[in-house]
Amino acid sequence: MADLKLTLVVACALIDADKRVLIAQRPEGKSLAGLWEFPGGKLEPGERPEQSLIRELHEELGITVAEPCLAPLTFASYGYETFHLLMPLYICRRWEGTVTPREGQTLAWVRANKLRDYPMPPADIPLIPHLIDLLM
Repeated sequence: MADLKLTLVVACALIDADKRVLIAQRPEGKSLAGLWEFPGGKLEPGERPEQSLIRELHEELGITVAEPCLAPLTFASYGYETFHLLMPLYICRRWEGTVTPREGQTLAWVRANKLRDYPMPPADIPLIPHLIDLLM
């Protein structure tokens, strides 16, 4: 069996005052287009996960997040056909600015117990029970 490349991606469950979680639909033209996911992205060389998440949330959603507002919750480890994904999931309840889709994605604020109603990439699905435990 060939060794799969390890890809580190960081994700965030933004939680609003009504305890809803923000998810984003992957736009057409991207891999896994049409599936819903937690905002985030790949780490740049030399970046810490928290730095990457702060950068990605600003780029994707136009919000500013302070590092102390990010709390690690759990992680996903999933073997896709061509790579292995390791994805820490942080939660964030405080940010500055208005959440705005800046990359053509559709956004939805969803109750944790309704997240399974949205088709997600296989790596994201095991994260849902942790959010249900936290928020319900």
